[in-house]
Amino acid sequence: QVQLRESGGGLVQAGASLRLSCEASIRNFNSYTMAWFRQAPGKDREFVTAINWRMETRHVDSVKGRFMISRDNAKNTLYLQMNNLTPEDTAVYYCAAGGDFKAPLPRTYIYWGQGTQVTVSS
Repeated sequence: QVQLRESGGGLVQAGASLRLSCEASIRNFNSYTMAWFRQAPGKDREFVTAINWRMETRHVDSVKGRFMISRDNAKNTLYLQMNNLTPEDTAVYYCAAGGDFKAPLPRTYIYWGQGTQVTVSS
């Protein structure tokens, strides 16, 4: 049974940093494209960033230069380092596995975590 468990969310002030983690109980973790999505209240779930088995990454323009995705295949763990947070980053952040690296849409991802709340105050 595949499980993804996010942690690291919280309430911070604008300009602060947070590091999210996603522990994955999944065989052959290193072969999966992994991603972070987020969903703000009243909005659709949106792609944030992804990393594939080659360690190639892609991200949405709004987080460029502020967020960095990484993975530790030895620990079956995905990370999201978020710097210089703004109130617009407030959302539930979801870890996802098994998607299409070239098509960063929620419907292409097979496995999902329960999400972790990130709230940024101004």
